[in-house]
Amino acid sequence: MSPEQATLYDFRPVTEKDLPMIAGWLAEPHVAEWWDDPETEIAGIREHIDSISVEPLIVELDGKPIAYLQSYDPHLEDDHPYADQPFGTLGIDVSIGVPELLGRGHGSAIVRQFVEQLFEEGVPRVIIDPDPANVRAIRAYEKAGFVAFDTRTSEYGPALMMARDATQEPN
Repeated sequence: MSPEQATLYDFRPVTEKDLPMIAGWLAEPHVAEWWDDPETEIAGIREHIDSISVEPLIVELDGKPIAYLQSYDPHLEDDHPYADQPFGTLGIDVSIGVPELLGRGHGSAIVRQFVEQLFEEGVPRVIIDPDPANVRAIRAYEKAGFVAFDTRTSEYGPALMMARDATQEPN
């Protein structure tokens, strides 16, 4: 049975105790390629623990942490490059930390489940912004129902802007 059909993931807030584990994930080659250096990222995640604009989460499968996910509201940050999105839009970023779980459908299944939860909470649109060269991520997001709508370059680097709207039928 594929992850899309059977798996339910749990999403819990990141705590200070999770930071060494996340730092380990950030050092994994499949993650390090797309994120800044672990020290910089961990400092940012630590700040986000008490943030109102960014919600850092640990994704668990059968009680075991497997991924980092953050959602953010581009309208709660001054000069956010995605503030042109409709009010209520949330952005997400996700990285599977455990290398053995790559290529098994977890990325798209995690994103699909999380986005469905956001839609149930009334979020009208969810965006995600993979690097245009990150083919694996783009494919996973397409499987989760996201559609590319723009290419941008911002302080975060090059981005393929992808969105899924609550009114859109899931794949």
